[in-house]
Amino acid sequence: MLRRQGRRPRVTSREVKGTGRPAIYAGEESVKKVLLMDDEEIILRVSCRMLETLGYKVEIASEGEEAVGKYTSAMKAGEPFDAVILDLTVKGGTGGREAIRKMIETDPEVRAILSSGYVDDPGTEDYRALGFKASLAKPYQIEELDRTLSLVMRSDGD
Repeated sequence: MLRRQGRRPRVTSREVKGTGRPAIYAGEESVKKVLLMDDEEIILRVSCRMLETLGYKVEIASEGEEAVGKYTSAMKAGEPFDAVILDLTVKGGTGGREAIRKMIETDPEVRAILSSGYVDDPGTEDYRALGFKASLAKPYQIEELDRTLSLVMRSDGD
């Protein structure tokens, strides 16, 4: 199982293409925490790398119950996540629909992004009704990930 919690990306001076942001790790006090949940290890790996390149501290979960547990624990510890990215559909486990419902019970202000590769799923069109602030269609590019996270963290996603 992929575990990258707390790992820092290599420091580089190159710019993240199309974002105008340098691909460097910021000072500890300004690092934003993102919880990433997906049941496909390749998606976790690639998305985690993108998030680290953008300067985020990333914690991962392979299904919704694990994500809810990590989200709740972080809240109780006074170290909440700045955003969560939840896969809508998880084979053999709790998906994003149920996970976001439970997270909202703990934190009505959760800044969650729906992630799905199923464009015909009704949840992808009506993500706000489910409690998500934004939606990302897989596969997504680093520029789209950056824009979406910036929007969600800057406002309530509306």
